[in-house]
Amino acid sequence: MSTNKVIHALYNDDDILMDAVKKVRGEHHHIEEVYTPFPVHGLDKALGLAPTRLAITAFLYGITGTSIAIWLTWYTMIADWPQDIGGKPSFTWYENMPAFVPILFELTVFFAAHLMVITFYMRSRIWPFKEAENPDPRTTDDHFLMEIPVHDNEEDLKALLETTGAVEIKVVDKH
Repeated sequence: MSTNKVIHALYNDDDILMDAVKKVRGEHHHIEEVYTPFPVHGLDKALGLAPTRLAITAFLYGITGTSIAIWLTWYTMIADWPQDIGGKPSFTWYENMPAFVPILFELTVFFAAHLMVITFYMRSRIWPFKEAENPDPRTTDDHFLMEIPVHDNEEDLKALLETTGAVEIKVVDKH
C-alpha cells in the first residue's frame, strides 16, 4: 500500500472557498476533492466536473416502471381474470386505460425513486457500515476542506494557498 502526500487547505467561508478553487485551478493544479458541510452552488462547475448522467438513468427507470405497470394492468385485468365491473366489460386495455392511470403513475414513480437511490449509493460507493472518509471532522460543521495532491511542488502550493484565504494548511500522507 503506497502513501501519497496531499495538502489540506481549510476555509471557513464558502465564497472564499469558491474563489480559492478558481485560483488554484487557474494555476493548473489538480484538486482531488473538496469536503463541505453543505452543498455549495456552482462548486462542481468551478472544479471542472462533468455533468451527471443520473437524470438519464432516472428516465430509464421511470420507463421501466411504466412498462411493468402496463403489463401488470393488462395481465391482471384483461388477460388473466377479466371482470365485468358495473356492467362495463374489460375486453381491451386501451378502453380501460383511464382507470389504470393511478397504477401507471405510482409504479413509474416507485421504480424511478427506488432504483435511483440504489444507483446513487452504488455510484457514490456508499453502503451500510462503510467507514467515513472524512479527513477532518470540522467539515461536517462549519469548515470547507480542499485536498490537492503534492507532486514535488509542496512549497509552491503552500504559498499559493496562503494567498487564497485558507485558515489552515497542512500536508498529510493519504493512505
